Amino acid sequence: AVVSTQSTGKKDPAEEGNKKVKQDIEKEEEEIPSDFADLDFDPTNKTADGRDWSTKIVSWNVNGIRAVTKSEKFSYFKFEKPDIFCLQETKCAESDFPEAAKLAGYHIYYNSAEKKGYSSTALFSKKKPLSVSYGIEVEEHDNEGRVITAEYENFYLVNVYVPNSGQKLVRLDYRRTWNSAFLQYCQKLDEKKGVIIAGDLNVAHTEIDLANPKTNKKNAGFTAEEREDFSTWLEAGFTDSFREFYPEKTGAYTFWTYMGGARKKNVGWRIDYFVVSSRLMADVAASEIRESVLGSDHCPIMLLLANPAGEKEN
Repeated sequence: AVVSTQSTGKKDPAEEGNKKVKQDIEKEEEEIPSDFADLDFDPTNKTADGRDWSTKIVSWNVNGIRAVTKSEKFSYFKFEKPDIFCLQETKCAESDFPEAAKLAGYHIYYNSAEKKGYSSTALFSKKKPLSVSYGIEVEEHDNEGRVITAEYENFYLVNVYVPNSGQKLVRLDYRRTWNSAFLQYCQKLDEKKGVIIAGDLNVAHTEIDLANPKTNKKNAGFTAEEREDFSTWLEAGFTDSFREFYPEKTGAYTFWTYMGGARKKNVGWRIDYFVVSSRLMADVAASEIRESVLGSDHCPIMLLLANPAGEKEN
């Protein structure tokens, strides 16, 4: 959306800052920043039955779109070139979304929290979705900008930022209500076509999904209740795609607190996921963590999806 403002004759510092960031990105040479120089941006993964992937989907909790855009780290998308990418915790209303983050060649959709500077999500898609909806059709859960659903020919993509249970678990009861409502919403979609849930689910499912399970059992993100709810999702016909490919891999995390040098020490949590309708897993060629990409306390995750068997690429 283009927002016009009446000129006051003075330069808007925020606008000037965004222009500078955009200019810096445009001037940037093709040299890949060192923190993701080793990544393979054109992977050759195939499905189990030998089909090439056709769609690359990325999800990233950016912990503030304005901050990550001002750094060089948003240039990651310039190299990854995803067909679709989902952002969580943008902390930004659509009207304030940085121009430098509005990448050319994408249809962009926003879901902003009513509370300014809080939560919020965005979805970028090269191909225009068949339809786009916001929230989970439950009024009490739809004021924090947490869900965007894009419908494509063969699947629904649900970009989600699940509520955190909070310090001293003050929102745990609300979180469990939200979990139940979200599952019901996804199950309704799944009755029509397969679903890909992408985003920050704010739960480490098993003990190998975080560095210090013993000391976190009563902390948000690793309570028995949250883990049980995640198990319920999987029992309802959904699959944790990363664990499908790497069932016993340890030290694979997507979030590290800024405190205590946690990222350097790899003291992290895997709380960002692609959870896929189990019947769609045959079309998934890869589910990876881009742990070397900096710019947030989370790193991006990537899913490679093939067209259904027997269907030609578009």
